[in-house]
Amino acid sequence: MTDGIPTDAFECQRDRLTLVNREEELSSLSALVQDARAGSGGIALLEGVVGIGKSLLLHRLVSTLPTEGLRVLEARGDALERDFPFGVVRQLFEPLLATLDAPELTRLLGCNARTAAQALSGETLPGDVVVPTEDMSYAVLHGLYWFTCNLAAEAPLVIVVDDAHCADMASLRFLTHLARRIEGLPVLLVLSQRTGDEATDAALLGDIAGQPLCRVLRPGPLTCHGIGQLVKTVFGREADDEFHEACLAITGGNPLLVHSLLTVLLLGGRPPTVDGLQCITAHDGAFLHEAVRAVLQSQPESASAAARALAVMGDDALPEVCARLAGLDDATHLAALRALRANGLVSEVDDGRRWSFNHGVIREIIVADLPPEQLAEEHQRAARLLLDAGARAEQVAGHLLLTTRPATEDWAVSVLREAAREATFRGAPALAVDLLRRCLPEEGQPPEDTLVLVELGLAEAGVDPPASVRHLQAALEHVREPSLRFRLLSSLASGLIRSGQSLQAVQLLAEQAPTVGDADLRRLLEGQRLMASAEDLKSLAVTLREYPFDISRPGITPGERALIAAGAGLCSVRADRAQESAAAARRVLESSVPGIDSPFFLTTAATALLYAGLPGEADAAYERVIDATRQSQRLLLYGLCQALRAEARYRLGALSEALAATRSALNVVPPRHWGRTLALPVATQIHALIDSGDLAGADAAAAQAFPSTSLDTWQWNEFLCARGRLRLTHQDPKGALVDLLEAGRRQHQWTRTSPAVSSWWFWAGRAHLALGAPALARELAEDAVERAREGNLTDALGAGLRLLATTESGAGKLGMLEEALSVLDGSPARLERAHALVDYGSTLHACGRTEAARETLRQGLDLAYALGATRLHAQANDALLATGARPRRVTSSGVESLTPSEAQVARMAAAGETNREIAEELFVTQRTVEQHLTSVYRKVGVSGRRGLGAFFDPENATK
Repeated sequence: MTDGIPTDAFECQRDRLTLVNREEELSSLSALVQDARAGSGGIALLEGVVGIGKSLLLHRLVSTLPTEGLRVLEARGDALERDFPFGVVRQLFEPLLATLDAPELTRLLGCNARTAAQALSGETLPGDVVVPTEDMSYAVLHGLYWFTCNLAAEAPLVIVVDDAHCADMASLRFLTHLARRIEGLPVLLVLSQRTGDEATDAALLGDIAGQPLCRVLRPGPLTCHGIGQLVKTVFGREADDEFHEACLAITGGNPLLVHSLLTVLLLGGRPPTVDGLQCITAHDGAFLHEAVRAVLQSQPESASAAARALAVMGDDALPEVCARLAGLDDATHLAALRALRANGLVSEVDDGRRWSFNHGVIREIIVADLPPEQLAEEHQRAARLLLDAGARAEQVAGHLLLTTRPATEDWAVSVLREAAREATFRGAPALAVDLLRRCLPEEGQPPEDTLVLVELGLAEAGVDPPASVRHLQAALEHVREPSLRFRLLSSLASGLIRSGQSLQAVQLLAEQAPTVGDADLRRLLEGQRLMASAEDLKSLAVTLREYPFDISRPGITPGERALIAAGAGLCSVRADRAQESAAAARRVLESSVPGIDSPFFLTTAATALLYAGLPGEADAAYERVIDATRQSQRLLLYGLCQALRAEARYRLGALSEALAATRSALNVVPPRHWGRTLALPVATQIHALIDSGDLAGADAAAAQAFPSTSLDTWQWNEFLCARGRLRLTHQDPKGALVDLLEAGRRQHQWTRTSPAVSSWWFWAGRAHLALGAPALARELAEDAVERAREGNLTDALGAGLRLLATTESGAGKLGMLEEALSVLDGSPARLERAHALVDYGSTLHACGRTEAARETLRQGLDLAYALGATRLHAQANDALLATGARPRRVTSSGVESLTPSEAQVARMAAAGETNREIAEELFVTQRTVEQHLTSVYRKVGVSGRRGLGAFFDPENATK
């Protein structure tokens, strides 16, 4: 056996190709590399049709980069592997990881980067059955981002991804995640994508292209001069300009098509002349296919068999496995590959240990020539050969996904289940679902192993809730082991709630919880039933009527604490049990065990504190849960907790912190995962934006689309309240009152009657006043004051007295505002106190007590400024001017001169957080953090962050 007939005609080997007409693009990329070395992040996206030379341009860029003081990471998207998560990510990082020792790896993957290990290695997998979380992938992206930051801190990075349109979804999400945060990092991200082809996710690539730092490069067609250079490369001699122009007309100047056209001429024995082109009739580029077929037809059959096997197996496949698939012995297979190499179709990788096609389109042409049935059969054979060769489960499963029938053989089911566990572990539940569905027999028959149904149902929980419910219900009667049955029931109930079937979830847990053979697991399910009933009006009514709500028990076990937390959460929305609920919530939080108690129930306990008028305690409790959910990668719960924490911080008057928390919640959790609860963070965001003076931002938040299921939730009440207030701010009291009274009606319907739960009644009262109906406003105020006194709810009482005062005049009005200030004295609700100060000062002036009015208004003005309450600050300023006083000029130095955002960044820096950590937590760029700190240093008169400790107590820096 010889190596075949070397023609050197179809020349695609990048190290032997001539790069022509690409000087401008190469110069731009080189400049971006220098920027990255200087510490400025950058992005370059090469776009163009197949064969325009993107890959060659990237290859030449990498070959010119220095080897010292710079790290270059390379990967290429592959259509065969696009279904498997983080394949491109592993291509980028695995070669580097192989060179690191254990201490280096531990350091790079420490702290915020620890979850990157899930994308980089699947060695540590969960147990036999994995409970997936649809938001786990964000935690992995977050870890990969910090891993990249840690690498860049050691040396500037150039990350090159060719054929990004074929990259797997998880890797694309990481690249997008990085691109959004690349400013200020010594990292250059260079991608190429083929236009005209379907991308894994065009929106993600569009997001990258739309980043401010992204430079989009679109290599143009070759000139006649460039074509002349290629003619000389292929034929060894020059041709005339007429031939170059004819080639340009036929190929459009596409380098790969020019090579193919010249190949057809050379193999056909025709010269590079216009006459030689007369036989070319394919003006649509079909001669590219003809060139590949011509090369293969000129070789022995073994070469064609080797090419087909490599096309099925994919680039970088093991040669011995390809040989088995091709039906060749190793020696014959190696000779065939060398023949293909000699003819420019393939190249060696790793000194012959792997082989790959010189261009992805070559593989596409060979695959397209295989009948679908034969191709599916070849993938089935490839899967079995890979399994026998010891390949990873995901490699084997990738071929099983390309077959046309269910994979019900024992070996195939085992591989698919293992690959599904790995996909779940890496944060790709949608892929886990696809893999497990392949295990199901045709015609709706159940699988032989019930665990397949359980694993499928659990994987579908965050991807396809109705299907999850259907499969878990089918598996329920076959599962008896307590912990697995508990997990199944819990997930099934959650799926029913997400599908809008909260009543069915309550009924399921009521009927089935007693069948779990563990007392404390039954208590956990009972707690879940209580919380599920809070999502359905009918169930809630029954629960409130029949459940004893004994929240005085000690809470020794996790199940008992879950029950207490659930009971406290339901009781806290009624003023008469608010303080009792707060005491129970404190007991739960104080006795909880990290890693043992459910963060969901701890969040419920923290919310009981919030509704009891204790936003400071609630904020601290939410902080603990946020840390726990961040570590356990439960990002949906993390987002919900951030939304509630935003409400706590808003009540504390920390407007910038409240907005940061809502940004964090809404950025971390995609809108589709929020589902029915999206209205909650948006409502708080609207309130904070109004007080901050950003009405345009509030309008945009209120105008966004919500799932139709949101309308049937208590969270929608809060959105109606916020939108009603916004309409009132826009001088539309009639429209405001429609929203606000509907919010109040719904709040009573949901028995959320405590005035500390929602402020709808306050803004409805203000709307009544604007419409000339003070009696209706007074009725709302008196009811709120009565309930607030009953529940010892100081913040709500202060707001109620302030509203009641607007219905009075003279001494009566002053008395109510004085009581409001007395109630709020020492309260953490600083924004409410600022409002009371401004109202009291204005009333003092109206009563002729000018000096006292000035002093009070100055206090309100200063407090409003410190909180960043722009609208209230303007109101206080106008009121102070009306007294004849001249407001103090805003100081330009000292801690008091800091804006709320500057103060927040300064406190975090004083606590030891890096610029990157601050930027990530606040969802701003590092550049923004740097600008804030520069301003802080100037205002407080220090040279750097070490000096901030004298102004900000590190122990209280985050509060």
